[in-house]
Amino acid sequence: MNGERIIVAPDSFKGSLTAAQVAQACRLGILDELPTAEVVCLPLADGGEGTVDALSESARMSKVKCKVCDPLMRPVEAVYAISSDGKNAVMEMAAASGLTLLSESERDPLQTSTYGTGEMILDALRRGCRRFFIGIGGSATNDAGMGMLRALGYRFADASGNELDGVGADLARVAHIDVSAADPRLDEASFTIACDVDNPLFGPNGAAFVFAPQKGADEETVMQLDRGLRDFASVIMRDSGVDVSLMPGAGAAGGLGAAFCAFLGADLRKGIEMVLEAVGFDRAIAGASLIFTGEGSVDAQSLMGKVVSGVSSHAREAGVPVVVLGGKVADRVALAKAGLTALPVVSGPMPLPQAMRPEVAEANVRDTAGAVMRLLHIGKEMT
Repeated sequence: MNGERIIVAPDSFKGSLTAAQVAQACRLGILDELPTAEVVCLPLADGGEGTVDALSESARMSKVKCKVCDPLMRPVEAVYAISSDGKNAVMEMAAASGLTLLSESERDPLQTSTYGTGEMILDALRRGCRRFFIGIGGSATNDAGMGMLRALGYRFADASGNELDGVGADLARVAHIDVSAADPRLDEASFTIACDVDNPLFGPNGAAFVFAPQKGADEETVMQLDRGLRDFASVIMRDSGVDVSLMPGAGAAGGLGAAFCAFLGADLRKGIEMVLEAVGFDRAIAGASLIFTGEGSVDAQSLMGKVVSGVSSHAREAGVPVVVLGGKVADRVALAKAGLTALPVVSGPMPLPQAMRPEVAEANVRDTAGAVMRLLHIGKEMT
């Protein structure tokens, strides 16, 4: 494997190492054994928390900050990433409209808004971005994206023509949608949305019933929100001709998925697929001899839309072998049936708090990557 090209594309080891730190430790282990190798690091995420951090490293994006409104319309600073050519923006809606921005007593999906998410998009439009990759997990909202759209110039009014704030409590009151003042730069923009759920907008499996309780909704509030989402879908259908009522993923992030599709022509993708596209993964692995990937806990769930499954699927299509490193590895039979070779980086008994210390985890990843390279070298010599 002398002088060959090796791709290192891990997720983070949550609570221990960022994806970039895992990648760097793995890179050093490879170079310890094969100094002439070309090692390309592509830290990844699955579209949720850590996506902006990972892509700012792997896609050489720059982080920018902007002042936006949090879910209760209070000022907060949000961070997102912009590509070197200034055209692509990567965002996590949770940076502006996430549940973690609220205390437990502040959670109220009748009053929370995605307005700040719209402000992030507006900030990126002003900077020249026209292609958006947005993760929509972890929301505190159930406003069907009205808040976001209001920040972008859309207007929602009741039957008397009074403008609405666009929060969850307003869903059933929407009678008119005015798109005339929408930011014209949106016509030049495209949106790829990381959406790992296929819940519809309303009904037993919809946004309100499935997700609103964790956002502070009691049973009565859930019923109110669900009725509002049904009414809002009818208005969208009447005014735009877009039927979001049965659209898979429309219920993501309290109906934000529906807003992106109906008003911004978004493409809903699995989170890892969005990230792989954003970093140009298929181009990067062309001609590679080996790929390292991994995450903190590698198990059967790693096969379900996570970084490991996405990397392995694309690698299989390209004919490139993959080695999976994990802080711990379980469900080995299921992993083996899926064609994955997974190795734990902890070689012997070690208390979990010690194993998760960054310096220990980095050393373990480096040592394991080096051991893999030694085994491959031995195997090559024997053939």
